[in-house]
Amino acid sequence: MSRRTPTRRSVLAGIGAAGIGSIGTAAGSTGKPERHVVGTANRKATRAAERAADDVHRTLDFGDIGRAVAGRFSEAALRNLRRNPNVRYVEPDGRMHAIAQTTPWGVDRVDADLVHADGKTGGDDTDGDGGADVAIIDTGIDDDHPDLQANVGSGKAYVSCSGSGCNYAWSDDNDHGTHCAGIAGADDNTEGVVGVSTGATLHAVKVLDSQGSGTFSDVAAGIEYTANQGWDVASLSLGASSGSSTVKDACQYAYDNGVLLVAAAGNSGPCSDCVGYPAAYSTVVAVSSTDSDDSLSSFSSTGPEVELAAPGGSIYSTVVGGDYATFSGTSMACPHVSGAGAQLMDNGYTNTEARDQLTATAEDLGLDSNDQGSGLLDVDAAVDSSTDSAPSVSWVTPGDGDTVSGTVGVQIDATDSEDGDDTLDVTYAVDDGSARSTTYTSAGYYEDDWDSTTVADGEHALEASATDSAGNTTTSTITVTTDNAESAPTVDSLSATEVETSDGDAEFDASWDVSDADGDLDAVDLTLTSDADGTTEDTASVAVSGDAASETTRLVAADDDGSGESYTVDLVVTDAAGASDSGSTTVNETESTNAAPTPTIDRVVDNSNPAWDRFDVSWSTTDADGNLDTVTVELRDNGGSVLDAASNDVSGGSASGTNGVRTKRTAGTVAVVATDTEGATETVTQNV
Repeated sequence: MSRRTPTRRSVLAGIGAAGIGSIGTAAGSTGKPERHVVGTANRKATRAAERAADDVHRTLDFGDIGRAVAGRFSEAALRNLRRNPNVRYVEPDGRMHAIAQTTPWGVDRVDADLVHADGKTGGDDTDGDGGADVAIIDTGIDDDHPDLQANVGSGKAYVSCSGSGCNYAWSDDNDHGTHCAGIAGADDNTEGVVGVSTGATLHAVKVLDSQGSGTFSDVAAGIEYTANQGWDVASLSLGASSGSSTVKDACQYAYDNGVLLVAAAGNSGPCSDCVGYPAAYSTVVAVSSTDSDDSLSSFSSTGPEVELAAPGGSIYSTVVGGDYATFSGTSMACPHVSGAGAQLMDNGYTNTEARDQLTATAEDLGLDSNDQGSGLLDVDAAVDSSTDSAPSVSWVTPGDGDTVSGTVGVQIDATDSEDGDDTLDVTYAVDDGSARSTTYTSAGYYEDDWDSTTVADGEHALEASATDSAGNTTTSTITVTTDNAESAPTVDSLSATEVETSDGDAEFDASWDVSDADGDLDAVDLTLTSDADGTTEDTASVAVSGDAASETTRLVAADDDGSGESYTVDLVVTDAAGASDSGSTTVNETESTNAAPTPTIDRVVDNSNPAWDRFDVSWSTTDADGNLDTVTVELRDNGGSVLDAASNDVSGGSASGTNGVRTKRTAGTVAVVATDTEGATETVTQNV
């Protein structure tokens, strides 16, 4: 196919790249409020945001991280939402743009052709889970392109394709996504171009429109969708100069769910510390651009977030209509790394392992680390590294610190990125003794039965060892305690508290904890006995099992409410072998008999004048319980409102005194309020 002259569409893509820092958030000509995204911490806040919206564009779910509601909100609604403690952020739903323009010298420079020669395509199902899946989160993909047809999988559109050439809503109406897809995974079909990962499945996640522009919430939705599909790699040749909490949440969610996130560093160069977003996020591999002479591309953004460099200057790749074109940009560098990530994840690497492998095997170009990160992508070194990685091994059962007895079921988890998980040599040893073999089972573990009675009771070290076909060995050691001598259960705690009821019974809650080192608890028996006459008031029996149990059990002394008696709670715990332990505690039944004090107004002397209503009030009060606390003399109006008051601290069983009260308003009554130390109160009043 001939090399195509750039069209108006490719020019527009270039403008989008140059304007990466411009985030369009102004309200449209419709007069509607601009769209915002409200990040929420729980479902209640999410529902509140949805109810407050004039219209909801979409709701995003980032699992444990939280949720986000994109929509249009009035200013009043936004103010209220910002005050909600369960709203994590409110931000404008800004826009991201394609970081574009111009191919397959790059595939050769990163040595992807050497990997192809070895028959490694990213789609050869090396790990048994199918070929790798790469989401091109961009303007879509031309599914009819002869270099992409064989590799294009499913798609999802968050903005619709426009124009007559749209087979699907996720078809490409800009060229940018198709160009990136060709770099990452064009088919090795003897025509056109070849991608880094020639057999990986390419999924079109269309979040950018025909102008190469899309909102934060649409981009975040595309990342969320990629994670929910379980796809391996998200290729993000897009960005903005400022961050978005919504996109950051989406990246964290995808990262936590095993997605390798790769993004273009940006086309703001020459500059320093200017990596755009989402590339700048810690969950994302930021990729800068190099030219064919291994120099940093003049347009490439740089900064400490850059992890890798990849070819991005004058890259020849696929575009819409079955054609080809040459674009330049960090957008072109990004899919080189995405395709390499697909090769590794097809070989069984996790997202974090693939990220580490790509950076560990990169070629040092001698550039500043802010320019190249770890160096230039080296696909051959990453995929066909001469250093065979060691297997991983860990204990499933028993666990570190466990106490065991009898025959113990041993389960060991061992995996290897190069060899099949079921082909490893996995053994274990007790206290540096001879190696014991294991068998790989359908449960996915290496298993054996260990007779713990062959060693003395006490602590023992168990060491698991996994060796792969290259001779690499990894070990994991835990400590367990063997206990094959029968031990009695123990009462760890016992307490009882009275429960106030209105049914005439004295009721008590007995709270207890019991344990047994042998793990054969059987029963807990409780008895409530009256201390006054030794009568058994109530009993309860609770079935228990395992090595520990706790509960609160209600015990009742019928018709004893208000008796003021003392009771004893006895507990006996028994194990399956008949061994037992006991404990006891006492509890008292109490009845409140506190009586309120009795106040009296002994005399009221009217000392009023034209300006003031004035009264001297002589009072006295008694309290049968002898716990008087305060006496307050109040002057009230006819509506009962207090106009003036005088307070007296008192004590004992009786008190008396005289207080003066006055007001310039019209008085109606005087009142004497007596209160005891338990809060019981009584009031007496007299009209004046």
